[in-house]
Amino acid sequence: MNNLKNTFNNCFSNGFKTIFILLLMLMGSIISLDTAKKTVIVSIDGKETKIVTFKKTFKDALESNNIVLGPKDKTTPSLDNVLKKNNKINIKKAVNINIAVDGQNLNIKTAEDTVEEVLKTEGIIIKDSDKISPSKDVPIVNGLKLVVTRVESKVIEETKPIDFSTVVKNDKSFEKGKTKIVQEGEKGELVTTTNVIYEDGKEVERKVISEKVKKEPVPKIIATGTKEPNISLAFSRGGSGLNKKTSNKLENEGVKTAFTVQSTAYTADFKSTGKNPGDSGFGITSTGTRAKRDPNGYSTIAVDPRIIPYGTKLYIEGYGYAIAEDTGGAIKGRKIDVFFNTNRECMQWGRRNVKVYILE
Repeated sequence: MNNLKNTFNNCFSNGFKTIFILLLMLMGSIISLDTAKKTVIVSIDGKETKIVTFKKTFKDALESNNIVLGPKDKTTPSLDNVLKKNNKINIKKAVNINIAVDGQNLNIKTAEDTVEEVLKTEGIIIKDSDKISPSKDVPIVNGLKLVVTRVESKVIEETKPIDFSTVVKNDKSFEKGKTKIVQEGEKGELVTTTNVIYEDGKEVERKVISEKVKKEPVPKIIATGTKEPNISLAFSRGGSGLNKKTSNKLENEGVKTAFTVQSTAYTADFKSTGKNPGDSGFGITSTGTRAKRDPNGYSTIAVDPRIIPYGTKLYIEGYGYAIAEDTGGAIKGRKIDVFFNTNRECMQWGRRNVKVYILE
């Protein structure tokens, strides 16, 4: 009887202990489950939501709640961080932008905050001289178009010719109207230093920094004669030209120059005016003198005053001494009109080339 009692007491005692241990284990599991359960705040582009998870990391928690991240989305803190109660994770979704750089149009996704951060992330090196539009501190938004312009400057030197001048000098050692080259001209050299600005390889600005004469030009010198020519007064031996007496007389009087002109003759038209040669106003020249024919003195001739000025005294072969006192509409250039008293004399003279001697 005693043995049976002891056996019952032992069994009851062990069973109680077993139940107690099972209860403790169950309570521990409940406590452990409660500890593993976490509430996490997920902020996606500023919009917050709460999720409950038993996962250990942000990565696992997001995946278990079907929150998918793109390769360029940014998270803070890292996805590998171990979760704690009431943790918060910030997610910034990448947006689409376009970057025009080095002749390419790059369509990329980015979750960076500013233009400067995008350029660094994409490995686009920017020099201080380059232009960026919009500027580096502009925030990134979806659809942004970013342009990077490469700016370069080069200093170049160019040698350009300098034209020489022409100098004309009077020279009384040879005859008037003749010229000769005393010194040939030579071009000089000018070195121009220029700063040239290029944008994406195209020239947009050019500014001269300095100019320096490397070689001075040598002027061309031309001498022009001022010496009056010696007039050769040949006399005639039965032919045309001057007789010896006239030639000697002209040499004594001094001939300034001589040249050939085309000559015609005119007379006062008293028939059409109804006046006689002695009447007042008959035969008045353009200089206000009365036209005259004086074989023993100076007769009147009409000239182009641009060639033979009024008042010029001259000798005309076959006509004699004359003075420039008149002009006419047809007397242009090297032409003269000699005066005669009668139409018959005019007809006999006709039109002929004659040599005239301009007297000093």
